[in-house]
Amino acid sequence: MTEQKNNHSLIIIGAGAAALTASIYASRYKMEHIIIGSAPGGQVFEAHRVCNFPTEQDISGAKLVAKMQKHTESLGNRILVDEIIDIKKENNEFKITTQAKKIYFAKAVLLATGTEHRQLNLPDEDKFIGRGVSYCATCDALFYKDKVVAVVGGSDSANTASLYLAEIAKKVYQIYRKDKLRGETTWINQIEKNEKIEVIYETEVVGLMGENQLEKIKLSKSYKDQSEIETDGLFVEIGAVPQTALIKQLTLGTDEAGYVKVNADQTTSQEGVWAAGDITNGSNNFRQIITACSEGAIATENIFQFLQKDKI
Repeated sequence: MTEQKNNHSLIIIGAGAAALTASIYASRYKMEHIIIGSAPGGQVFEAHRVCNFPTEQDISGAKLVAKMQKHTESLGNRILVDEIIDIKKENNEFKITTQAKKIYFAKAVLLATGTEHRQLNLPDEDKFIGRGVSYCATCDALFYKDKVVAVVGGSDSANTASLYLAEIAKKVYQIYRKDKLRGETTWINQIEKNEKIEVIYETEVVGLMGENQLEKIKLSKSYKDQSEIETDGLFVEIGAVPQTALIKQLTLGTDEAGYVKVNADQTTSQEGVWAAGDITNGSNNFRQIITACSEGAIATENIFQFLQKDKI
């Protein structure tokens, strides 16, 4: 690997709402920067419907991401599609190595890598991924046209997944470990009125069965005298966890759940590193697209001040 001085003022790691917003603000501040991420949009891309983002009464996550990306690229920026495998601080700058064997250097880093789907951690779960088990209804729903599916979870992500799947599948079981759904009342009301959706409360999925394809799920307690349900697909919507690899490499301070601790200006425990979006414990842990955008903007403003001081 040839090490060449590929220097930048700021490197934004990630390509979701926080990262794209940060890039827009960085351009407005005339800050030289690049964005490195595996794919534009992050989990926003997977959202079937977004109805609470200003100016957008009803839009898919994919279309919202496309708008953000277009705005970013209109300012002369582009996303370098790559994955960072190593990051370290050397002589007051950050050395970043990517999977494509590229090396970059930066005075400041904004970490906006978001979260990844939480799994059920059941035996054979990995075996059935892509063979009946999915973590993205928007991505995989069409594979289950006129079939029976189940959704695990009871918050907004699970609720919207159930409603979307009900438009395609012939039957949707929603399995939730608590006694009532939570999240936006609008979605809950729609679920209660939808004849295709059957919610099973105070129950968990404890087993996955099938040969080469998921055929049945096992429940923690009997439902209608059955402890197993035949289903063609299982959509896991039980939240997310922060992507920890770079957090550990940068030795950033985290809360008990593993989210990066940030101050009001999005600074972290490591000088020269800011964090924004779902990966942080900011915005009162209210992880929304708009709060990710807000954190990205706040971080960039503070990074600008930091880099200006460096010029003095």
